[in-house]
Order: sequence, then C-alpha cells, then structure tokens
Amino acid sequence: MAKAEKSTKASKPSTKGKKQSKAAGKSKARAKLSPRRLLRRWLGRATLGFLVVTLLPILLFSVINPPTTHTIWSEYRRLGDVDREWVPIEHIAPALGRSVVAAEDARFCQHWGLDAQAIRAAIADGGQRGGSTISQQVVKNVFLWQGRSWFRKALETLMTPMVEAVWTKRRILEVYLNVAEMGEGVFGAEAAARHYFGVGPDELSRRQAALLATVLPNPKERSAAKPTAFMRKRAAQIMDGAATIRADGRAACFED
Repeated sequence: MAKAEKSTKASKPSTKGKKQSKAAGKSKARAKLSPRRLLRRWLGRATLGFLVVTLLPILLFSVINPPTTHTIWSEYRRLGDVDREWVPIEHIAPALGRSVVAAEDARFCQHWGLDAQAIRAAIADGGQRGGSTISQQVVKNVFLWQGRSWFRKALETLMTPMVEAVWTKRRILEVYLNVAEMGEGVFGAEAAARHYFGVGPDELSRRQAALLATVLPNPKERSAAKPTAFMRKRAAQIMDGAATIRADGRAACFED
C-alpha cells in the first residue's frame, strides 16, 4: 500500500517546475521584444501610472476641500503661523468672485483651462505679463509648487485640462478664493476680508473686493487697507471690468 502511494506522488507534475517554465517563457517573450516595443510598453505603463496618481487627488478635491497647499505650508514654516479659514463660495460676496475673474482671467468662462489668447499676448509682450488662467493657478497652488521650472510648468499644463474636465468652473473659483495668498501669511477670502476691512467675506463691498483683487499679483508687498495711487486706479478698472463681465454673461459659469 505504501509503495502505491509513493508511486502516485511521484507521478504528479511538479508545481514548482511549472512556475519556473512559465517564468522562463515570459523571459524569452521579453527577450524577443524589440527595444522600440519595450520602450513603448514602459512609456504606456508610466503614462498610466501618472494618470492614476494625478486623477485620484483631482477627483478627491472635487468634493473635499484641500486641507493645505505647498505655499500655505511653506509660509507656515517660515512665519510660524498663517491666517486662513475655508468658507464656501455661497458665503463670499459675488463681487469678489467677479473682481478676481475680471482682474486675473476675464475669459475664465470661455476657455478650457488654457487660454490661447492670453498665452499669445504674453509671448507678444515679451513675457512681461502672465498668461496663466485661474484654473492653472489653482493647479499650481493645490497640486504643485511655486517656481518657474519647465518641469513644473509642463505638469501644470497637463493637469489643468484634467481639472477642468472633472471640476465645475464654480468649484475652481471657490478653491481659488480659499487658497490664494492675499497678504503675507493671509490666505483666502475669509482671512483677507477680516484682516484688511474687519468684515466677513459675505459683507465685502464692490470697492473692497476690487482692492483685494489688486493685491493678488504681489500679496507680500501690497495692502488692500493702505492702497497706493496705482492700486486705487487699478481697483477702479477692476470694478468696471467686474460690471462688464456680469452684464455680458462672462460671469454666468460661476454665479447662480
């Protein structure tokens, strides 16, 4: 009886041997691939990995508010504290949204994240003016870091259309109004409204909203509470621009 059992065991094929033969087969198959096909395969895998890594946070932050950004974290480390409190866009005066769009990206409702007209104008101006849209600034602030490297700019250019495809324009503007630096260590509409004017973000007047928008290009050097002659002139232009985009429908994508 024992001999019969031994012979039965001996007759079973080795699982280890099968695995080794499969592995050897795969190695041979890889060896047969040309360098070009191998490169395409690895590029495909890298692209898929990039899409997964970037899409997950984009999907997450479409419904969950970003807890912090690289800039906020950096300023917290530098200053020891920052002033910031998230508020939904419903609790922010519409005048601020219109002022920021008029000042930073008047075609916000008309482009898909990258504004070809603004880019051409920036190139024609010799790079003296910025060509970044509000959508690009949100991608840079929330997902990337500050800086002028080509690598960061390439990531920003790739990610911006993805954000535009997943988020609404209203959501993009809401995030921007909550993470934008509006003073040294002051981030977002709530902190800025109380810091400069002692009011809530829903109580901002048209002029106050326009003055906050003038701070955005240089938040560490400008003060909405103590505007220079240039800032007062610029605020008047922004107020006119905000009224214009409201009248001609260019604010429709982010207003109720």
